[in-house]
Amino acid sequence: MSKLFQDQKRTQRRRDAKNTQRFFCFSLRYLGGSATWREGFYFFSLVLLCLAFVVGCSKESSEKSGTSTSSVQASADSMQTPNVETAKPEETETTAEQPRFDAAQRPAAEVPKTAPQSSPAMSSGDLVPLEIKLPKPMFIGTPQNFRVDKLEKPLGKPRPPFLAPAGAKNVAFKKSIASTDKAPIIGEIAMITDGSKEASEGNYVELGPFLQHVTVDLGAKHDIYAILFWHFHEQPRVYYDVIVQVADDPAFKTNVHTLFNNDLDNSAKLGAGQDLHYVETSEGKLVDAKGVQGRYVRLYSNGNTNNDLNHYIEVEVYGKPSAAM
Repeated sequence: MSKLFQDQKRTQRRRDAKNTQRFFCFSLRYLGGSATWREGFYFFSLVLLCLAFVVGCSKESSEKSGTSTSSVQASADSMQTPNVETAKPEETETTAEQPRFDAAQRPAAEVPKTAPQSSPAMSSGDLVPLEIKLPKPMFIGTPQNFRVDKLEKPLGKPRPPFLAPAGAKNVAFKKSIASTDKAPIIGEIAMITDGSKEASEGNYVELGPFLQHVTVDLGAKHDIYAILFWHFHEQPRVYYDVIVQVADDPAFKTNVHTLFNNDLDNSAKLGAGQDLHYVETSEGKLVDAKGVQGRYVRLYSNGNTNNDLNHYIEVEVYGKPSAAM
């Protein structure tokens, strides 16, 4: 098809040359007459313009003919070449098969989280919230003027329910209690386990200054899950050297467990504690006993932020009798 296009262009050029010769012959005949030089000049200028116009037209016609011939060639090629669809190659998997993990081989981020395990003593039976009846609050909020090291921040909301095995109850109610201060300044020692927790006037026991403790005799060995106590919650206070222990004997020599200790400087000579100081509220202080076994429960204190005296309103011990060995 390209040869055909070249022949067409060659023919057009010959045709243009013949037309030019005819035009010049006519013009010479015309000038051979009585035409002046000025008329001859104008005539030749007109001739040049006509030649430029003819050349431009010939180029445009050649471009059009070239476009038409290319379209003709494309159509001819499409007619000669069969329309065959090339089959797409099958897509191969570029990624390897995802590995499968069982529970032992699964990465740490994929291992399903399991519920925290409870201690053996608390694993028997279903865990249910303890039924705790709280006294009426006497103040709202936590004062900010306490200059006490390692002071616990207020929770800002009610304490969440404490879970213990079904059947756990306050086994310290009306039980025998002893104190290092045999003659309290205010109240009677038996008031500490009488079940009254309100912060009303005279409804507390006031012991002497310095380190003092009270000891509750549960009467038999128990599985103990929580110990809850109130020192004094009519106004905000922080008590020092608060220590809670459980043992099998009244001298605290056998099977002794320290459950709470905020005696930071070991002034009580029972070991330096790591627990935080806290502000007394109507919720009391709840200590998780984690199901330890024991018969005697002892609580220490060594004055408070208001004075050097020690106070107790109520002590509750939640548990169940230990199974006979």
